[in-house]
Amino acid sequence: MSWTVFALVLLAALLHASWNALVKSGRDKRLDTVAVVAGAAAIAAIVLPLLPAPAASSWPYLAGSVAIHVVYFAGVVASYRAGDLGLVYPVMRGVAPVLVGIGGAAVAGEALAPAGWAGIVLVSAGVLTLAWPRGTPGAPSTAGALAYALGTAGVIAAYTVVDGVGVRLSGSPGGYVLWLLLCTGTLMTAYALARDGRIVAAHLRGAWRLAAGGGAMLATAYGLVLWAMTAAPIALVAALRETSVILAALIGTLLLGEPFGRRRLLGAALVAAGAAALKLA
Repeated sequence: MSWTVFALVLLAALLHASWNALVKSGRDKRLDTVAVVAGAAAIAAIVLPLLPAPAASSWPYLAGSVAIHVVYFAGVVASYRAGDLGLVYPVMRGVAPVLVGIGGAAVAGEALAPAGWAGIVLVSAGVLTLAWPRGTPGAPSTAGALAYALGTAGVIAAYTVVDGVGVRLSGSPGGYVLWLLLCTGTLMTAYALARDGRIVAAHLRGAWRLAAGGGAMLATAYGLVLWAMTAAPIALVAALRETSVILAALIGTLLLGEPFGRRRLLGAALVAAGAAALKLA
């Protein structure tokens, strides 16, 4: 992985952590998430005419990714209802890179070197460290939350591999990601309006700064990640992207007053070691 790709994926991770921190600090995380996704869709609609359309061969992957993203957001909601954010989020993001490594080898024909697998395992272990210990192992609530989180990790791996292949076929990474954001954001916003029309509309009007800023961060972050997948193995980019979990923990500590603690310190050390291995790979 070149230094350029490495640095841009880390920038994407920082942007991803930043817009998540904005949502986390808000009063209503569900409505704020809708605002950010709607903002990303609006930005995509404005910029799309300036970029070439993706090649026809990539559209089946684009359509598949939109469908998978809808399942993903449903899985996230179900996971958060079943368990705490501190358990569910690290499990979803920590397990996904390993699954992407397996899926990338099967679908994209990417055989990773030992250093690549070492980096993936270290990053995943570091992220998963943030989820342990949480609750009583084997308790019904914990088991249910883990089941939803593991299922959602599989969905994350699915859209990552699909997008990795699709963006390589597109001939226009920027066009591909903008169409993806436009379609996914439009579907999510339409569903939210159909469910809670007045509440969602009022929130979108009041949260336009969050929608613009968070939407720009979301669009840029995923755009950088998908571009990186055209220049480096999908699994390595996916694993490096998950350093966003540790960056989010740092932002929470520095800006939101959250404790860092030994568990986060250990997780950060493992992720840093994993990132170094990914660079060597």
